[in-house]
Amino acid sequence: MVRVLVVLASGFEEIEAVTIIDLLRRAEIGVTIAGLQADFEKGSHGITIKTDRHIKSILSADFDALVLPGGRPGTDNLINSREIIELVQEFHKDKKLLGAICAAPTILNKAGIISETTVTSYPADARSFNKAYYSVSSVVEDKNIITSRGVGTAIPFTLNLIRHLAGEEKAWVVAKAILYKGRF
Repeated sequence: MVRVLVVLASGFEEIEAVTIIDLLRRAEIGVTIAGLQADFEKGSHGITIKTDRHIKSILSADFDALVLPGGRPGTDNLINSREIIELVQEFHKDKKLLGAICAAPTILNKAGIISETTVTSYPADARSFNKAYYSVSSVVEDKNIITSRGVGTAIPFTLNLIRHLAGEEKAWVVAKAILYKGRF
């Protein structure tokens, strides 16, 4: 079974996190939710999610992909974590899938892995990517990195993750089941 690690930190964007976790599980992809600081992480709008594991107990070898929801101050908490930066670098070195949405692509930038890569993000963070190629597309896939802009793009972002991890047919099965008719 394909295994995906989703990391949450206090102040994460709830819609992004839940959309990612929910749709990946609908696609029968194993999802582990890791908390940066606690067994429960509180989102930026007061919704709390119970995590499966603490980030310090995570080994990149146990996962096929790492996905980072955005939101503030959640992204700031992740970007300031040495464990997260090192984990992103490990996944990238092993050519595993990395997904980041909203402000979270700035974490990939801090990890130094997106030089000469096309990315997108929440518009307010666009100037952060001086060594990457910036796109205003809703979802951007470049090599093993998929990035997206924010809450409104969470569904096509996650469908692209599913397409990459489980195939085009599975992505369309999930899209149809949730009545999503857009492109991804």
